[in-house]
Amino acid sequence: MKMTFLKYHIHKLLKKGLTRLLFPPRRDLQKKRVIVPGGLTKSYFAPRTTPGSQPTIKSVLAGKEVLHKVDLSVATFFFENCIPMNALNSSSYQRMIDAIASIGPGYKGPNYHAIRTKLLSDMKKSVQLLVDNCRSLWVETGCTIMADGWQDQKNRQLINFLVYWPKGISFIRSVDASNVVKDATTLCNLFVELVEFVGSKNVVHLVTDNAANYKAAGRLLNDKYPNVYWSPCAAHCLNLVLGDIGKMELVASLANRASLITKFVYNHGFLLAWLRKREGWTEIIRPGPTRFATTFIALKSIHQHQHDLQALVTSKTFVESRYYRDHKARDFIAAVLDSRFWNDVEIIVRIVAPLIRLLRIVDGDDRPSLAYVYDGMFRAKKAIKRTFMNKKSLYKPYTRIIKQGWDKHLRQKLHAAAYVLNPAFFYDNENMSHKPEVMAGFLDVLTTQVDGNQTDFLSETELYREKVGDFGRLLALKSAKTMRPDMWWKTFGNSAPNVKSWAIKILSQTASSSGCERNWSVFERIHTKKRNRLEHQRLNDLVFVHYNLRLKNRVFNKNRAYDPIDYESIDDIEFWIMEEDANTIPILDTNEMENILYMGESIPIIGSDKEGEEALNKGVEEEGLNLDSFPQENVNSYNGANDPQNAHG
Repeated sequence: MKMTFLKYHIHKLLKKGLTRLLFPPRRDLQKKRVIVPGGLTKSYFAPRTTPGSQPTIKSVLAGKEVLHKVDLSVATFFFENCIPMNALNSSSYQRMIDAIASIGPGYKGPNYHAIRTKLLSDMKKSVQLLVDNCRSLWVETGCTIMADGWQDQKNRQLINFLVYWPKGISFIRSVDASNVVKDATTLCNLFVELVEFVGSKNVVHLVTDNAANYKAAGRLLNDKYPNVYWSPCAAHCLNLVLGDIGKMELVASLANRASLITKFVYNHGFLLAWLRKREGWTEIIRPGPTRFATTFIALKSIHQHQHDLQALVTSKTFVESRYYRDHKARDFIAAVLDSRFWNDVEIIVRIVAPLIRLLRIVDGDDRPSLAYVYDGMFRAKKAIKRTFMNKKSLYKPYTRIIKQGWDKHLRQKLHAAAYVLNPAFFYDNENMSHKPEVMAGFLDVLTTQVDGNQTDFLSETELYREKVGDFGRLLALKSAKTMRPDMWWKTFGNSAPNVKSWAIKILSQTASSSGCERNWSVFERIHTKKRNRLEHQRLNDLVFVHYNLRLKNRVFNKNRAYDPIDYESIDDIEFWIMEEDANTIPILDTNEMENILYMGESIPIIGSDKEGEEALNKGVEEEGLNLDSFPQENVNSYNGANDPQNAHG
């Protein structure tokens, strides 16, 4: 093959020792740099790995066999060490490849000792600078300290401390509390250390679980810092409410029959193959063992497969098969063809839909959720009443559970203050709750958190109440239900600058400590059975680096969303698990889960789901559903003082 002119010219240059002219060292290219916002430096030239960038001459001349050999070496490292394939999606993966390529042949990677000592220490210092940079931003938005306990494989009692702010969650430290009594005083002392580190003026909120010792520690902390409020994790409290609903006799019976259907289908590959051939079929979702919400999501999933399942049991293929004569087939067929079963499942799904929608909001990290708890519980109760056509004897067992969860855990002054400051609810006169506790909670929080002349501050709140100045703009009123409340105040709160800065801090907080729970999965990945000899300090350093690097790469990972409701162990429960063939366990369709969770028939908290709201405004009898299966409670035997109508929530 004839050599092209370009290759011939390059060949002559290489023979003359002009390699440096063609391939200048990377350090020469890095001399021209420019400072960009955030204090980072960026080269004038786009990296060679940028999509669409011009490849180097050296890479162009490399043959396919050479490139394949390099790719195979990378793949071998992954396969030999059982490294998860999703590690390839990391933003640091290509940077590592580029750094190695810039050195050239002969580079020796760091050894085992260097990675676990010096390099880990250096990386921790680098990540610490990122956390310190965040501290300056907490002055404007405020922050929430989250704490949660965990027991590792060496039975050490660890407590995680993280800080939430609208841009993300920062891991601060993990404390080994194995040798101390976790009473209120000890926990309060730990919280005080974190408050001092973050800055007492920056901390708005402390969120923990609802254990008695944490609750008492929260009160002690509030006594020391009146501007710092405590509340239990809203996601955990909602799960307890859903768990109590799931224990009701009718709901438990429906779950039993639904599990019977799931077991029969997934234990017979022939039937499952028949269903998978049907157009639009998606796998039936089964609940996880730790989150009660997934039980109701599973009920909705199986309800969406009603027609497919009924088509199966009435098909000639099934009737003529040996599975039709299976001793378990009788109960399966009876359940699938029972119209009352499907009727009751639909009603139960409709009852819990607003609670699951609220759980989705408070359990996520992508937006501050404190401003939605009060209204979400209020709307959930109203939706249940409408579902039962306002028949008190029918709705009372469900609203009582919600009221008990509200009174015992979630009735907090800070929730009331955030409710008032959220324009989506405050300007909705038709649905806004005007109970005395709402404004009382607002004023109590204002008194403890506002310094200076509080009378002048109250006069500014009147501008917000009466829609004066920028608050009365048509654009402000239209966007109240579509913008995040903290962003709305940043845009339209200039008429009341003092209230604006305070409102932004309140509305920028989270209502749950789910970030702590998700952080335990990081601990579990790092502290495996093979690595259970890690001392606590190194374990803390590894988690600190790993978790906070995710904060650094938040923009890169923002499109890789996860469902906030725990479905990682969606198939790991014996109640719904397959009895015979383990290979028939379906792969969870996360898109289906998101559609169920995000687009469910629940009242929109932000006012975006009009169809769902209209559906819930109708009673079930208006849509031909039957309430005969639902037990009625004797209203006269019920103490009216405890009626949900007499208290919000």
